[in-house]
Amino acid sequence: MLGYPGALWFAGDSYVYLGAALRLRPDLSKTTGYSLFLRALEPAHSLTLVTGVQHLMGLGVAVMIYLLARRSGVSKRWATVATLPVLFDGFEIEDEHMVMAEALFTFLVMLAMLLLLWRSRAPWLIALLAGLLAGYAVDVRSEGLPVVVLFPVFLLLRGLRSGGWRNWGGWLAAGVMAVGCLAPVAAYAAWFHSRTGDYALTRSEGFYLWGRVSSFAECSVIKPPADELKVCPAGSPSSRTAPGDYIWHAPQVHDLAGGPVSVANDRLLRDFAIHAIEAQPLGYLHSVLSGLALSVEWPRRPYPDAGTVYYYYFHLKPQTVPANHSWIPGGTAYSDAAQYGRATPSRVVEPFATLIAGYERVFYTYGPLFGVIMLMGLGGVVRIRRPCGRAPRLAWVPRTGSMLPWATAVVLLVFPIAVADFDYRYLLPVLPFACLAAGLAFAPARAKVSQEPDAGLPADQLTAQGSGPS
Repeated sequence: MLGYPGALWFAGDSYVYLGAALRLRPDLSKTTGYSLFLRALEPAHSLTLVTGVQHLMGLGVAVMIYLLARRSGVSKRWATVATLPVLFDGFEIEDEHMVMAEALFTFLVMLAMLLLLWRSRAPWLIALLAGLLAGYAVDVRSEGLPVVVLFPVFLLLRGLRSGGWRNWGGWLAAGVMAVGCLAPVAAYAAWFHSRTGDYALTRSEGFYLWGRVSSFAECSVIKPPADELKVCPAGSPSSRTAPGDYIWHAPQVHDLAGGPVSVANDRLLRDFAIHAIEAQPLGYLHSVLSGLALSVEWPRRPYPDAGTVYYYYFHLKPQTVPANHSWIPGGTAYSDAAQYGRATPSRVVEPFATLIAGYERVFYTYGPLFGVIMLMGLGGVVRIRRPCGRAPRLAWVPRTGSMLPWATAVVLLVFPIAVADFDYRYLLPVLPFACLAAGLAFAPARAKVSQEPDAGLPADQLTAQGSGPS
């Protein structure tokens, strides 16, 4: 906060969010629910306030990890350890200082999860509130779309496990949460329709999915229909750059009449991508697995390109905010930033900037450590058992905690890679849920909850026996 008064900026995304906050409107390429958050803080005319609130959200996420771990009977030591990557990862801190949606998205989803897991049974009102938070999170960052399916399904399965098919309270909670999840998404789609004529969240699904398949697509194998031949990626897959870079430069999409995010062209690109996946399923699988492998590699690669990765670091020179280009009609990036913050959009103050820039380059979650955290989270529910005289085998070992955090981490990791490409920024919302899942691996085995807790038991055992999350 001292080294970089105001905020940091990420390419065009930050300018879209800020422009849409000043002149409320949906965007064709990304959801702008984050702009509503910026709009709420706009009367203060302070980008420092924006980043300050986002840093507090990051701290709040760590607090929620600790609370959920302790609620499940995890010791204070291991509950604290589970928060450390979220608190001290330099890339998490840098992202919280940008005008970007990840901090708000992560906070909303973690708060929804806290409401679901705090009790073994979620009252319908709590389920509704959690659903509204999760639904708004999708408006903030559309890559969270699987969450609005995962959370209600979790409530439904938990209800069925505890009371069977006749557990009407479980059905009600799951149904109410599904309604809560859908309400913000439907409201955004209606808003999008009022401006574009389409009930959708964006018109860029085909654009990004086309980029995904560019990593393996060969038209000689796909044999696409005649109308799709014009969007065949040029050259061999090995000659193309990473999908996250290729889509921004490929003439096949940018030279389309009306642009890649028109109704017709979005459908054309999506249809080609689907045909490519159907014709080359192993190529698609390989591309997704390669993206997952990047998440655990070290050292980090300049992926998808060096220009993108550059934005993920603190630097010792102020950023140049374009004064001659408009992302949202009605103002340039620079004029919007100056209007919103009433100050120079990018400032650097020494020696504080040097301290945090150096810190970020050393203290972060290295790829192999991220992989270990993900495996530890899975270890909370799956263990290796060695029965006497038998070979070791995997066994389901229910803990006092829940598998929901690990499943959430997995879908938030895989979904963006599957529909677009790997990006190091996409790991940031994954890390807190992976850390929570790893912390819950140290929860005691699930025991039946007694009606009257034994007053003679130590506090930690009472915590383990209490009505924690299932």
